Amino acid sequence: MLLIQFAEGQSRYIATFSSYARQFLGNMERPDVDKITGLSPVISIEQKTVNKNPRSTVGTTTEIYDFLRLLYARAATAYSYNSGEKMVKYSTLKILELIFDSFSNKKVYVLAPLVQGRKGHYKELFEQIMKKGFLHARINGEIKELSYNIKLDRYKSHNIELVVDKLVVDQVDEKRVKDSLDIAMKHGKGIMMLLDFETGKVRYFSKKLMCPTSGLSYNEPAPHTFSFNSPHGACPQCSGLGVINEVDIKKIIPDDSLSIRNGGIKPLGKYRQSLIFCQIEAIVHKHKCTLNTPISELPHAALNTLMYGSSEMFTMITAPLGMVSNHFMNFEGINTYLLKLSETDTETEQELEGSGSEASLFKKATCPECGGKRLKKESLHFKIDNKNISDLSDMDIQSLYNWFLKINDFLEDKEKKIASEIIKEIQARIKFLLDVGLHYLSLNRNSKTLSGGESQRIRLATQIGSQLVNVLYILDEPSIGLHQRDNDRLIDALKS
Repeated sequence: MLLIQFAEGQSRYIATFSSYARQFLGNMERPDVDKITGLSPVISIEQKTVNKNPRSTVGTTTEIYDFLRLLYARAATAYSYNSGEKMVKYSTLKILELIFDSFSNKKVYVLAPLVQGRKGHYKELFEQIMKKGFLHARINGEIKELSYNIKLDRYKSHNIELVVDKLVVDQVDEKRVKDSLDIAMKHGKGIMMLLDFETGKVRYFSKKLMCPTSGLSYNEPAPHTFSFNSPHGACPQCSGLGVINEVDIKKIIPDDSLSIRNGGIKPLGKYRQSLIFCQIEAIVHKHKCTLNTPISELPHAALNTLMYGSSEMFTMITAPLGMVSNHFMNFEGINTYLLKLSETDTETEQELEGSGSEASLFKKATCPECGGKRLKKESLHFKIDNKNISDLSDMDIQSLYNWFLKINDFLEDKEKKIASEIIKEIQARIKFLLDVGLHYLSLNRNSKTLSGGESQRIRLATQIGSQLVNVLYILDEPSIGLHQRDNDRLIDALKS
């Protein structure tokens, strides 16, 4: 009888579609009955796991995580991942007020940060700012006059700030300070610096979220800032998966008594004229070894560089075509080399991973950048009650519900007004999960690790959360493996 009701309910549902949409669904057989009355719209929830997406979690399936993202975008407090300090944000009037209060009668430089901790010679950058009429820049902490032949060491990291103005506060009018501030903000992409001429101390100011000590700046938070499915929030190293592919060294070097020339690095095989072997030769030569040296006798530093790479520059002794070369290069590491090879070439991947009973050269490892939390470090430093969004997602449903009952104690009055409706929706949806007996799960639980019954109850909780009324739910054996108390709570939830 339930199957007949479902077939009729499904038929009536399809009938509500436009004729254009129905043409793609084909004809559906009507149930073998003469008449059915009083039938509500029908939703069938089966007891099986069909979602294999590694990005799908309990939180995304139930949409609770979407409301958490909205909550953190509107009510969380930002902290600097450099200093741990609370981030600040100033208006133009507030910045002017702070300048006149903190630097009264002091000689200061108004600076705009252009480069922070990046390599390069920046010859073109200096020429561009000279064409705009600027004469000085602060390069690695030293004020220098610009010229067309100025050039930095391209292999070293540099800090470059543009000198916008030099003035004594209180001896100039407020308009000049404001104009200099606006120019510095424009060239510094929303950040400016004041350098005290006498003490050499620097203070940062920004209209965006900014660390008052280090000058670190965050973009304004939005819901996608906390999404591991969006490039705005996902960890760049693992792309929001929380795990990365890592080469298994024991399978890369199964016999360390062999030399590299004789095939000690198994995926690369024996020595041949190619770029990768020229790079390896340059590295072992720098450590006073050769390709004929057994891998077991290579220094630990050399082996570490070979596997994981280095930003250090090496001199290539032999070019791929056999000619002597003075070419300088850095090395990304055999680990990265093999991973890139497997991602871009299917045949190479099959060759590297082997066939039959041979195990893969790659293994899953927790992402070292985000620690398995899937998000950028900026996203993980927005907190409520000293908890980021990943911390909440790791809590079991019962603990999360108890925390949300006390959340107003952690928010300011303004934040309470903004977040009140969001909090109500989250509490209601978490309560639905409790009602169907899933108090032990967490929002971070991957969907593909759930049992059929758990998946069914999560889908049911999602349906309940949509607040549909007069709907008939057909469950595929909902009581299997569950305590009678949970079944009673499930029935009560459906009735409500």
